[in-house]
Amino acid sequence: MRKKKEGITMQQVSDYELELMKIIWANGGAALYAEVVEGMEARGNSLTSNTILSLLARLTEKGVLKTSKTGRKNIYTATVTENEYQADQTVRFLEKIYEGNTKGLVSALIEKDLISRSDYEDLLKQWRGGDVTDE
Repeated sequence: MRKKKEGITMQQVSDYELELMKIIWANGGAALYAEVVEGMEARGNSLTSNTILSLLARLTEKGVLKTSKTGRKNIYTATVTENEYQADQTVRFLEKIYEGNTKGLVSALIEKDLISRSDYEDLLKQWRGGDVTDE
């Protein structure tokens, strides 16, 4: 487990749990059960209602979601942003696969053409504190 900046531990989530989180993040960070189901169906994932409820409960237990009531419905709200989760997972990946060797990761991205020269140059500018424009 890794510590979040507020001191909350961020736990790993399964692939299906991540799919639910992506739907919630895309919905502005909060969603009703029906919106989660709609999002899963739109992605071509048809899970039973019990499975979705179980996944949402697990995410809540892990502290990645919190639940509140609006009338008789639950609102599921992300406690971490998508960027925070991505950054955490990137650090985990870097430690697990490259033993913290950032140079090894960047070399692999370049060697496999997973990063373009212009992306690399933009990253260098960003690292040096310059402005980077999205293209």
